[in-house]
This record gives sequence, structure tokens and C-alpha cells, in this order.
Amino acid sequence: MRGMKKIVVKSLLANVERLERQIARMGMEFTPMVWQQERIFVPSDYRPGMNQARMIIRTEVQTTKQPAGYRLFLKRHIGDSGIDIVHETAVADYNETVEIVQQLGFRTLAEISRRRRELRLDEQTVFNLDTVEGLMGTFLKIEVGIGNGSSVDAARKEVFRTLDLLGQETFIMQTYADLMTQQMQPYYLPGKEK
Repeated sequence: MRGMKKIVVKSLLANVERLERQIARMGMEFTPMVWQQERIFVPSDYRPGMNQARMIIRTEVQTTKQPAGYRLFLKRHIGDSGIDIVHETAVADYNETVEIVQQLGFRTLAEISRRRRELRLDEQTVFNLDTVEGLMGTFLKIEVGIGNGSSVDAARKEVFRTLDLLGQETFIMQTYADLMTQQMQPYYLPGKEK
């Protein structure tokens, strides 16, 4: 997969069943639940707040009757733009990939386990319902791919409009790894400030 620019926004859901009913009324539904484990690596000189690349090795189990699948991601957050650059590829040998990543000078930052259900709206837009071990509640994670020449501000406004239509008032920019070690920093959607 070629590198892709993405806007990634999360929102802690107050009522998962309400969201699922809204989605069903639109004639759509989330996929069955999968289990994902992510091992997140950062450069050895990493400090919070630095815009350095993270490498993530994801294990995914769709059913107990199928073998686990593995993927490697390289993600870099671009300053205060709210954009992530994401590269992704399949992995055949998990242990060898961990060794390669460590030999490149990356160290483990966190391990995240979650149950995920996905709804792919189109080639660029994905909704994920995530229940993360160690965090309270279920999160709606919206990822929108940004093509060359596309307006980041227009895409961000559309994400905020979607969250508003789904009854959400706040959003979160932090990663799940950050939420494991830091207090959640929710922001009000534009026009929802109290």
C-alpha cells in the first residue's frame, strides 16, 4: 500500500446501541467483531510530543477457526495539522519483523489490545467501534484518507459534521497508547462549546 494521508479522530461513545440504530436506519452495519493486538514501537530517543514515526505490528484474529494475520504500519503525525502519514504492509513472520524493527533502533512503547468492528463507507472513509482493554467505554474512530489536492480543512469539517449528526459533542486526537498513560483531553466540536 502506498503511503496515505489521513485524518484520524476518536470520540468516546455515550450510547453504542443508539449509534448502531442510526447506522442501521441508513441501511448499513458494522462488521463482526475482530480482536487486534498492536505492539507500538518508537525511536530509542523518543519523547512525548515529538513528531517522530511510530512503527506498529498488528496481530488480528477474525475467528478462532482462522490463523492470525499480521500487518506492519509506519505512522507519522505531521505537526499540528491533524494529519497522519500512514504506510502499511502485510507481514509473514511476526517474530522476525519485531527483530528487524528493534535492530532499526526502535523500542516498545506500548501494547494495545482491542475488540473492533468496522464500517467502510467508501475507499477513503472508515468508522471503527473500538473497545480497548484498560480504557473505559467504546470509542468511535473515524479515519478519512486525504488525496493529493484535497482540502484538509474540508475533510476535517466533514468529520466534525458527521460526529455531530451521530450525536457526539466531543472528539479526541490522542492515540490509544497515549490514553493509556495520560488523561483524556476531549475537545468540543465546533459550535458545541459549553
